[in-house]
Amino acid sequence: IDLGQNVRVFPISNWTELDVWSYIQKEEIEIPSIYFAHKRKIFIRDGMIWSAEDDVVYREEDELVEERMVRFRTVGDMSCTAAVLSDAITIDKVVAEIRESTISERGARIDDKRSEAAMEKRKQQGYF
Repeated sequence: IDLGQNVRVFPISNWTELDVWSYIQKEEIEIPSIYFAHKRKIFIRDGMIWSAEDDVVYREEDELVEERMVRFRTVGDMSCTAAVLSDAITIDKVVAEIRESTISERGARIDDKRSEAAMEKRKQQGYF
């Protein structure tokens, strides 16, 4: 490395969602309840589950609001992150749910159009 150059190291950037949750489980790390399933008011549009409890996500008047147990696999911008049906209220249940899931964490993000599992596949292939 030459003087003035920076080296950036991201030791977990290639971890999958399952890797992260398995580590949390193994190390018994406490995490905020927002990452677990809760009964929430939601509506479904184009097969995606959206929160109906905020002013961020636009909802048409004719879109039916119902209360369901859901979890947000990505916690972030509500305008592009949908939920998944879930009863995962503990770390063990989250890990089990991810192991059985056929879509990746980003599969519920409207802004990741490549495929439902694109990001996880890229991580597994060492892209990051």
